[in-house]
Amino acid sequence: MINAIQEYAVYLRDVKGTSKNTEAAYIRDLKKASAYFEQQGITDPARITATNLNSYMLYLEKEQLSPATVSRNVASLHSFFQFLLQKRRIQQDPSEGLKPPKVERRMPSVLTIQEVDLLLEQPDLKTAKGLRDKAMLELLYATGIRVSELIHLKERDVSLTMNYISCSDGGRDRMIPFGDTAKRALRAYVKHSRGTLLKGKESDLFFCNCSGGAMSRQGFWKLMKGYAAQAGIKEEITPKMLRHSFALHLIQNGADLPSVQEMLGHSAIQTTQIYLDMGLHRLRDVYAKAHPRK
Repeated sequence: MINAIQEYAVYLRDVKGTSKNTEAAYIRDLKKASAYFEQQGITDPARITATNLNSYMLYLEKEQLSPATVSRNVASLHSFFQFLLQKRRIQQDPSEGLKPPKVERRMPSVLTIQEVDLLLEQPDLKTAKGLRDKAMLELLYATGIRVSELIHLKERDVSLTMNYISCSDGGRDRMIPFGDTAKRALRAYVKHSRGTLLKGKESDLFFCNCSGGAMSRQGFWKLMKGYAAQAGIKEEITPKMLRHSFALHLIQNGADLPSVQEMLGHSAIQTTQIYLDMGLHRLRDVYAKAHPRK
């Protein structure tokens, strides 16, 4: 089964253009399933039946995995067996009857516009590190990109003349504009900070750490957490909250859903729909608290 999974990984990457995160999650799920079936004496995916898959679902539930994780496993198996069916490795899709558990959609945590302003005011602009941090935070909020995309940006990906960045996610390139506030922070970083932090080293990365090397996700999360504490934001903060805040604030200010979907790099508009739902939910809360005849 491992060989088939490896072929499927190539298919996801080269044919489907799946994002790296989705590809990694699907392959991880399938390897877990493969290990389970091997223990049952099944190494050929053509021998897997609907009954085998139902037994595997029970096994996942006994492991007390969340409904969201089980749902993703169901999606991984569906996609894998559809691939095998297209390749004529199997005659029938045994996952056809698999139903994912109901997943309660949680509203993502976001910051208010006031909290975002407070957070972005914290870096010390008299230091090279502060200028870099300001530029990173401003760009993250201005574009809604993922932290992994932020720390892997190359110099060629950032246009300070045209006010946009270029991101590549699973073979899909997207161009995301940013405003003048982010542009000023980026220009200040390039002019007064980047060279100092690089310490004479050569790098095609746009952002670097204080030793001139590549930044890590953990490093960025730590600095963001420190600035949140300085700003008096009591909620546990994560870099993803700026991405969520970017999307919600755009929707609240009249941006259309497909445009936000494109900027975020969501493959399905249903994923972006949650920000519209959040906006309506907040409007209902405001109405309930403020209207005299509620």
